[in-house]
Amino acid sequence: MDQKPHYQLFIDGAWTDGAGGQVMTSQNPATGEDWASFACAAPSDVDRAVAAARRALDDPEWRDMTQTQRGKLLYRLADLIEVNAARIGEIETTDSGKLLAETASQTAYVGDYYRYYAGLADKIEGAVLPIDKPDMHVFTRREPIGVVVAIVPWNAQMFLTATKLGPALAAGCTVVLKASEIAPAPMLEFARLIEAAGFPRGVVSVLTGDADNCAIPLTRHADVDRIAFTGGPDTARHVVRNSAENFAVTTLELGGKSPILVFEDADFDGAANGLIAGNFGASGQSCVAGSRGLVHRSIFDALAARIEDKMKDVIVGDPLRADTHVGPLCTQAQVARIQETLERAKQQGARIRFGGALLARAGHYFAPTLVECAHNDTETLKVEMFGPVMSLLQFDTEDEAIALANATPFGLGSGVFTQNIARAHRVSARLRAGICWVNTYRAVSPIAPFGGYNQSGYGREAGIEAIRDYTRTKTVWINTSDAPMANPFVMR
Repeated sequence: MDQKPHYQLFIDGAWTDGAGGQVMTSQNPATGEDWASFACAAPSDVDRAVAAARRALDDPEWRDMTQTQRGKLLYRLADLIEVNAARIGEIETTDSGKLLAETASQTAYVGDYYRYYAGLADKIEGAVLPIDKPDMHVFTRREPIGVVVAIVPWNAQMFLTATKLGPALAAGCTVVLKASEIAPAPMLEFARLIEAAGFPRGVVSVLTGDADNCAIPLTRHADVDRIAFTGGPDTARHVVRNSAENFAVTTLELGGKSPILVFEDADFDGAANGLIAGNFGASGQSCVAGSRGLVHRSIFDALAARIEDKMKDVIVGDPLRADTHVGPLCTQAQVARIQETLERAKQQGARIRFGGALLARAGHYFAPTLVECAHNDTETLKVEMFGPVMSLLQFDTEDEAIALANATPFGLGSGVFTQNIARAHRVSARLRAGICWVNTYRAVSPIAPFGGYNQSGYGREAGIEAIRDYTRTKTVWINTSDAPMANPFVMR
């Protein structure tokens, strides 16, 4: 591009540079060159965005809109997303290095998330209670929880935004969306679609910026009612501490170190493909990456050899090309982290069976890597790598496999490969993870809840229950008796 694009903040229905004048540049991971700039929010920008969300929440234009009308806006947004999927996908690929084949298709698919919540918008119901007092009519109603802060990372922006924004808007909330300061361009492009869909001014604002000037003032803001955060555990701890200032209801979808268990009766090609999907899909830059491959000893060597054969055909290259399988990593810091982690693993007795090196090209590339580990304390089995590194470890029994799988502070995804349906049910029930894929991996749907255990966070996104998390229950008591109140000093 001859003219590097510059992205502004979207606050209260208007495009603006940050009040502090701070501008950051975004680097194309495939080339290592700066390709765009973007404005960064100052604390006063945060105040304006939250104030706009609070005003819009009480504005009759949004407050009195019927749930069916809100659903129609979400349907319109879904249509706009599909029409613009290829364009936004290309921007996301240029900004983050993710494969265009995935960014474009994933962007198109998230339209279904907005349609799902559009359909649920007018099905948010209260209930009439069978109260034990015959002169009372008592019912509940569900009301919007209020102003929502939605914080998303760079690695699956459109998907992770849809799981928050869809149910929040369907419930009647207003939202301040905070994009990552790493590769935020697709979120700022997405803001144009929100504007085009016709949502009232202030219902959605989109910010980006650093922690001190944007994230911290946002998560501790007195007018914020709910925080939906996706990111790493260290940042999440700060978010939780900040929420003590406003008592905002908080949900966390954090990282993982997901196990994939391969039993001796598994289909070989299916298991090999599942491990490849779980480790090299999105170049390993996925919170549900199945980077702990636990394989039965009797098939370990044969399966590892099959994976190596498949890895020889993996094409590493330009993420904009349709034939590329693995692109660059988003930042150079990730490359350095992988190198350091592999060195520690080798010192712990691990063997690099394939890859393990930088690639001699411009950009942030690292070769797809297969590591054979001698024990479960190997560094590559403990650290969330966020890169194309697969670690394999042997087990002998089902109980041992489950114990190894659960020996982690994380608990987001998991996988089981077996042709024994009884084992599939038995093992999936015992794995301490929020998601378990059996004979497949890395599949999502607006219908299926998404979230983890332990240090992978709490709360669930997607699915029918998620929309309830963006409402509060109000109980209404109506006295149906004509008689005056009895003794006012005694609770009824």
